[in-house]
Amino acid sequence: MSDFNCMVELLAQGADGAPAIGAPDCPAMSYAALRNLAVDVVATLNGIGVGRGDRVAIVLPNGPEMAAAFVSVAAGAVTAPLNPAYRADEFDFYLDDLGAKALIVAQGDDGAAREVAERRGIEILELVPDGGGPAGGFSLAGIAGELGGHRASGFAGADDLAMILHTSGTTSRPKMVPLSQANICASATHIARTLALTADDRCLNIMPLFHIHGLIAAVLASLAAGAAVHCTPGFNALRFFQWLDAVEPTWYTAVPTMHQAILARAPRNPDSVAGARLRLARSSSSSLPPQVMAELEATFNCPVIEAYGMTEAAHQMASNPLPPGERRPGSVGLAAGPEVAILAVDGGDRLPPGQIGEVAIRGPNVTSGYLENAEANAAAFTDGWFRTGDQGVLDAAGYLTITGRLKEIINRGGEKISPREVDEVLLDHPAVAQAVTFAMPHERLGEEVAAAVVLNAGAEAADAELRDFVGQRLADFKVPRKFLFLDEIPKGATGKLQRIGLAEKLGLG
Repeated sequence: MSDFNCMVELLAQGADGAPAIGAPDCPAMSYAALRNLAVDVVATLNGIGVGRGDRVAIVLPNGPEMAAAFVSVAAGAVTAPLNPAYRADEFDFYLDDLGAKALIVAQGDDGAAREVAERRGIEILELVPDGGGPAGGFSLAGIAGELGGHRASGFAGADDLAMILHTSGTTSRPKMVPLSQANICASATHIARTLALTADDRCLNIMPLFHIHGLIAAVLASLAAGAAVHCTPGFNALRFFQWLDAVEPTWYTAVPTMHQAILARAPRNPDSVAGARLRLARSSSSSLPPQVMAELEATFNCPVIEAYGMTEAAHQMASNPLPPGERRPGSVGLAAGPEVAILAVDGGDRLPPGQIGEVAIRGPNVTSGYLENAEANAAAFTDGWFRTGDQGVLDAAGYLTITGRLKEIINRGGEKISPREVDEVLLDHPAVAQAVTFAMPHERLGEEVAAAVVLNAGAEAADAELRDFVGQRLADFKVPRKFLFLDEIPKGATGKLQRIGLAEKLGLG
């Protein structure tokens, strides 16, 4: 795999006739066709006054057209993929914050994004799929006219922005994360090398394509290796095994809750499981319980590679290695792209192996700083290191273990509790299918430990039983004082369990 620094160079990695973007139910688009599409899309954008440095919001459903639109628009402008499920007030905030010059929606989409864009005077471009053609093919229609001069035409270079994504904004106003062409290409290369991807690989993408995980790990890492990515309409545990049969992927990447849903359906799909030819399964974006990792490996007879990523790093920061390298359950592995260090939480001192502190990174895939947010940049960057907000520890061999988000650490009267530690103990109980530990308000202690639990089908467990089970394994102050038994734990748009704000959401705030 050769080095490259921008989207047009990344797209040059695949052989002309090799499959690039596919879908479970139609033929794949070749690399030659994808390169031609990028040329056409950039020319169309330039023709209406949208070029390098101009921001184009993309609101499309998951699928091959979304992948192709992201890649081709990013070749000559700044992409801003947004969640199609946003409400009008959310689109109003994001389109205004971005300063979007144009919005791409599916032809016939008259939803909230179009309504807000029309009110704001933002040019609306309609994506028209190529009926009967290969996966992902499209043209842009609905062009009203010239928008005025663009900053620069043609393909974007290494220093040009490729994408702007917002942080989740769970505890503060969402921040804009700018990622350059060089940032996203570096991360795609890191992932492709970590997973030893080749042109023979086929990725089954089930991640949302408005999220950094799906965009970089599934789509761009595949294209960086000259491999194929097959894009589904979005995660659906009931259809996953049909897609497994249709695509015959060599790997897929997902968040832990998706892996758990797949495992729950696996016993009902024995033929698909037996016929699967997965070389690996990848997990990222939140911690993978060791129990889930072990069950996945036993089910699909392949290694499960847990990785560590975040938007500010254009996704990947660390990863467990492929065999024969050692995979360590509960660890996110070794630095896999950027340099990783542990800094003192109250200062910038670098801590030695074995000491817990704040995880920090620096390297070619890391953003240079939030847009228009000097205060956030001052807090996030120390002597060139980006402070992730995650608490963790490096061991002597360089393996990184995340002990929690600093904002999620429960402070029970001065005693600090890592919710992840409690989760993993609860998941060892035979009745527990899912568990998420979180802080709930307490008049005297400030915060108390609570846990939401989903039981296995047909299983039973009472508060006292779970409290005793945890108490036999952890110190008393870490034992949840409140258990909530749910049919489903609330998740974010990308399938991640969200601890912050969960107490209020569940009526404990």
